[in-house]
Amino acid sequence: MPNAQDQWVLTLDKQTVPLMEERLTVTKRKRVTDKVRVSTVTETVDILFPVDFSDVEIDVVRVPIERDIDVVPDIVTEGDLTVIPVVEERIVITRQLVLREEIHVRRTERRETSDIPVTIRRQRAVIDHLGPQTEGQIISEEETHDDL
Repeated sequence: MPNAQDQWVLTLDKQTVPLMEERLTVTKRKRVTDKVRVSTVTETVDILFPVDFSDVEIDVVRVPIERDIDVVPDIVTEGDLTVIPVVEERIVITRQLVLREEIHVRRTERRETSDIPVTIRRQRAVIDHLGPQTEGQIISEEETHDDL
């Protein structure tokens, strides 16, 4: 006859132990807990804005030449100087072209930067804190479930 200890070993081999597991389900709801108001304000600001101006002065100089020529010279521009020939026909025993004078036109460019007062507009954001809600207001009745 087997003793009690041997009998326990025999019955232990035939027993099954059920395994238990817990599952957790989390439910979430969105609630309003605080409110803020964001708005923009447009304001005008007077500033000095630099602007480049250019001014061109023209000097006209008549240069007497009084030289006989065969062909009318072309208008010539060399850098900032433009030479415009002025010719006339003179009746002599023979007809002859005479370069009577040249007109020299010189351009002088002058640049200057000045500050001009202008008014510009710009926006800034204003955020008003409206304070927390006394009761958590539900903003969505829809619930979400996350199984862990």
